Amino acid sequence: MSFSFVNLAPGDPAPWFRAPCTSNPDFAFDTVGGRYIVLCFLGSASDPVAQATLFSVAAHRHLFDDSRISFFGVTADPADQAEGRVKENLPGIRFFFDVGGAVSRLYGSVPRETEGVTQVPVRRLWIVLDPTLRIMRTIPFAPDGSDASELMAFLSALPAVDQFAGVPLQAPVLFLPNVFEPDFCRKLIGLYDANGGEESGFMREVGGKTVGVTDPNHKRRRDYTIEDQAIISATQARIKRRIVPEIAKVHQFHVTRMERYIVGCYTAEDGGHFRAHRDNTTKGTAHRRFAISINLNAEFEGGEVSFPEYGPRSFKPPPGGAVVFSCSLLHAVSKVTQGRRYAFLPFVYDDAAAALREQNNPFLSESVGEYRRA
Repeated sequence: MSFSFVNLAPGDPAPWFRAPCTSNPDFAFDTVGGRYIVLCFLGSASDPVAQATLFSVAAHRHLFDDSRISFFGVTADPADQAEGRVKENLPGIRFFFDVGGAVSRLYGSVPRETEGVTQVPVRRLWIVLDPTLRIMRTIPFAPDGSDASELMAFLSALPAVDQFAGVPLQAPVLFLPNVFEPDFCRKLIGLYDANGGEESGFMREVGGKTVGVTDPNHKRRRDYTIEDQAIISATQARIKRRIVPEIAKVHQFHVTRMERYIVGCYTAEDGGHFRAHRDNTTKGTAHRRFAISINLNAEFEGGEVSFPEYGPRSFKPPPGGAVVFSCSLLHAVSKVTQGRRYAFLPFVYDDAAAALREQNNPFLSESVGEYRRA
């Protein structure tokens, strides 16, 4: 039987996946952007070649710190997990358990044709990704072990993370002052303070359904949902006049719909933050096209929005100012260390996305609720 393999080359986007990991039983690989990534496809840690490879990783432990470089070994041998042959060493060193070979197929370590095949050829290889999760280099294992030396020399010579492209990168975001007037900002803050907020979570796929979950290690924020139709209409009018034309100009996308009318509050007393994530990775959120983050006040420290794939720069708009960005971008909110950050946080999309949102109703849990187009 003939086999064919995926062959990834420099500049190709790295395939995204979710898989069990030593750190998380359902690790979302797309969230690791913002640092160099080393994927090492071992086959099985019981193999002497793989053991020598892991020894080399341990000998260069100082390279893997999760700030500049992270290492992920990928094993397709279930015994590696069951018998504890591989162990994470944080920060920087983790392992994926690729039983079934789904991840290995994506990256060309095992062939595309594996169904019904009892003996599958394995290509052991290293793959290095840049901070935007694009392929930088692929290095096959060598019989004499020279591949590990080649890799470690390559990693040691890499530039600082924010210089990987040769120049500092600017995240592809819109930064727009004067979206909300000062009086309107104070009005929204007053609504929150008068009514209080509820702990907010985030969406996750569980058992084929989109469910709302909370995890204070991942996100800590309290939200107030605006119900006054006059205030909702006032927010819509301002965004339609002051943000929608900019999205059309820059992205040639015509917004027709808006979702979620909330005032969110990140507080220092709660350690308010939101770790790196994307806003459209579940069936219940796939329709979202652009996120809008409008600061309502300035009296806080921390709480800045950043885009790790494009460098360490973070953004803090002035009161009434907005950061607008594609929901596909990896982004995070740093921990508030002093005061409270109040923000208005909607999503916008178009009629085609509204149809997708309705189409995905069967995949929503009862806690999320169905959507019907008006």
